[in-house]
Amino acid sequence: MAMTDEQNKVLDHLEAQCAKREYCTADVRQKALKALAFDSDAAEEVVAKLVEERFVDDSRYAAAFAREKAALNGWGPVKIRFALSSKGITGKVANSALEEIDEGAAEKRLRELLSAKIKSLGDDPQWKIKTLKHLLSRGYNYDEISRAIASLKESE
Repeated sequence: MAMTDEQNKVLDHLEAQCAKREYCTADVRQKALKALAFDSDAAEEVVAKLVEERFVDDSRYAAAFAREKAALNGWGPVKIRFALSSKGITGKVANSALEEIDEGAAEKRLRELLSAKIKSLGDDPQWKIKTLKHLLSRGYNYDEISRAIASLKESE
C-alpha cells in the first residue's frame, strides 16, 4: 500500500532525525504517532519503512545506549538492562548490548564511584550501608559491589 503525502513527510523528517542519532523502535513509533495525529496504522507503516531501510535498529540502539550510559553516566548493568527494557528492548538484545561494555572500564568506574562515595561519607559509621545503597541505585549488583569494597579494603 502506498504511503500518503503526510506519511512521506513524516518519514522524511524521521529519517533525518535517525541519521543524526540512534533511536529505538518505541521512540520512533511515539514520534510517528504524534506527527500523524495518533493514526496507529499510518504510524506503523512509517516505522516499518524506517526499520526496513535500517534507519532504526534496536540492536544498534541498545549497544550505543549501553556503552554511553556505562561510560558517561557510570550506570551498572542492572540499571542499563532496566532502562532498555522500559524502551521495549528484548532481553536477548539487551544482553548483547551489555556484552559490548568494556568490562575493565566499567570496573574502574565502579571503583571510582565507590571511592568518591566513601570519601564523601567521611567517618560515618554507616558508610558501608550507605555506599551499598548508592551503588545499587547506580545499577551495580551486590556481588560486584562487595568485591569492589573487599578489594578497596585490601589495598588500604
